[in-house]
Amino acid sequence: MALLEVEDLVVEFPTRRGPLVAVDGVSFTIEPGEVLGMVGESGAGKSLTGMAIIGLLEPPGRIARGCVRLEGRRIDDLPPEAMRRIRGRKIGAIFQDPLTSLNPLYTIGRQLQETIRTHLDLDARAARERAIGLLREVGIPAPERRIEAYPHELSGGMRQRVVIALALAAEPALVVADEPTTALDVSIQAQIVQLLKRLCREHRTAVLLVTHDMGVIAETADRVAVLYAGRLVELGPVEAVIRRPRHPYTQGLMGAIPRIGVRGGRLVQIEGAMPRLDAIPPGCAFHPRCPRAFERCRHARPEPSAVGPGHTAACWRRLEEADA
Repeated sequence: MALLEVEDLVVEFPTRRGPLVAVDGVSFTIEPGEVLGMVGESGAGKSLTGMAIIGLLEPPGRIARGCVRLEGRRIDDLPPEAMRRIRGRKIGAIFQDPLTSLNPLYTIGRQLQETIRTHLDLDARAARERAIGLLREVGIPAPERRIEAYPHELSGGMRQRVVIALALAAEPALVVADEPTTALDVSIQAQIVQLLKRLCREHRTAVLLVTHDMGVIAETADRVAVLYAGRLVELGPVEAVIRRPRHPYTQGLMGAIPRIGVRGGRLVQIEGAMPRLDAIPPGCAFHPRCPRAFERCRHARPEPSAVGPGHTAACWRRLEEADA
C-alpha cells in the first residue's frame, strides 16, 4: 500500500467573481522510502499541493474536492488540532528559507528539544541527546556546542541542516520539502541534496520534493511529477521523463537546460507565460504555448494516459500517436 495517496485534489480561492482554481484534479501516490519530485514554473501549483497535504493552506485557500490519505487514513478533513498532531509526528516539512522556519529568539537546541518532546515521550535529558544526535546526523560539526547557538549565528547551509533535523525530529513517515535548496549556494545545494537522499535511504522516509530545478530532480528523485497551471501533465520514472519526455511542456523544460559538452545552438524557449488563474484557457491549458497543438487541444481537456511503464502524460497528440 502507498504511504501517501492524493486523489483528484482541487485547491481553490473564493473571490467575488467565483472561485479561482489553483490546483486542478491532481492525483499521485508516494511509496515508503521514495522521493517524488514535483516540478514546474512559478505559479504551477507545486507549493500549494504540498501545503494542502500538510494542512497549511493560507486562508481563503481551501481544498474544494478530492482527498489525501496517509498510511490509508484520510487526513484532509481532520480538525486543526488533530492535523497539528500529525504534522511533525507523521509529516515533516522543510521550507525554502530556513530563517522563516526557525525562531530567532530561541537556540536551535531549545527548538529541537521542544519539537521532540511534543511528539515523542522523552524526558529533557533524552530529548537533548536526541537533538545532538540529529545535528550530528545532518552534518553539523561540534553539535554539543552548536546546540546552544541561535539561528543568526549559523550560515544559510547550516540553518537548512537544522531545519532538516527539525523535520526528522519525530521520525516522520513523510517529509514535504518545498524548494529546500533554492536559497543556497550551488556547492551547498549539492550537499543538501546528498543529505536528503541519504536520510531517505537510511530512515525509509518518503519525500515530496517541490522544486523548479530539473537538475535537483535528476539527482534526487525516483519519480517526477510535472505540473502546469495546476494540472498534472506528466508523471513517471525520473530517467524516462528526463530522457524521453512525452508532454510538449516537459520537452520544453528539458530543452531549456544547457548540456555540458554541447557547443553552439540556441536553447529551447517556451513562448508565452503561465496563464493567470482567472484566464486558464479551455481544453489543454498549455495549448496557447504548444507548438504541436491542434483543434482538439483547444476544446477538450486531456486526462493522463499511459505512455510507458509507470509513465503517464496528459496530451492529445500522444494519445493519437499511441492509437496509430
